[in-house]
Amino acid sequence: MDSGAALVALRWLFEAGADEAIGDQPVARYGLTAPAASPPPPTIAPPSAPPRLVPAGGDTALDDPETARNSARALAQGCQSLTDLRQALLAFEGCSLKRTAKNLVFGDGNPASGLMLIGEAPGADEDREGRPFVGVSGKLLDRMLQAIGRDRESAYITNMLTWRPPGNRRPTPAEVMILLPFIERHIELVAPRLLVLVGGTAAAALLDRSEGITKLRGRWLSYRDRVPAYCIYHPAYLLRQPALKRQAWQDLLAIQKRLRQACE
Repeated sequence: MDSGAALVALRWLFEAGADEAIGDQPVARYGLTAPAASPPPPTIAPPSAPPRLVPAGGDTALDDPETARNSARALAQGCQSLTDLRQALLAFEGCSLKRTAKNLVFGDGNPASGLMLIGEAPGADEDREGRPFVGVSGKLLDRMLQAIGRDRESAYITNMLTWRPPGNRRPTPAEVMILLPFIERHIELVAPRLLVLVGGTAAAALLDRSEGITKLRGRWLSYRDRVPAYCIYHPAYLLRQPALKRQAWQDLLAIQKRLRQACE
């Protein structure tokens, strides 16, 4: 083959994709010994079950709500002060919300004020700061308190749940049940003269009522036949339903009147 024909053949091979020289001599691969079979891939054991998370003071897994609640009840009843209760909640491992929240949200204000407000659960702002009602709805609650001559120095504010549900979702019945002993002990330690339940979740759980907030608000009820209780719309709900602020104002006037009577 002359050089011109060789260059044409080489160009054809290059354009066909044969652009790399493997060796100087061709290899008769059919005559080669078959390579040894590669070893089988290592057997991967199935993942083990996740470790059991045990509620403080108990020996049953986290996913057993009844046992978690019993553990919460034992811990709560052993608390003799709000400081004890806060430490008990920090140590409690019976509620999965603790694993996704940034901070424990315990309470804010003056426990000796005689007025205790209980909301539903912390939101994103509360979770960041570790204080209840500090976001947009918290600012509205502050204005509502100011309308009846109160503020965070003359009221005490907390929530049913001390940890934020992911995505600000509504608490599940199991989460409310597990943490109920702590809020019940919280009320006992604060010993308010008047209890204001902010929103339907707190009202239903603490008063053991099936009615919604629209039927519970506007009348005086009783917590354990000892503490006068009044239910109001949650500020977050009022922000979505501003037409209800007229009813909310009526509720505030009723609370103000009862507070004056309690102080006489």
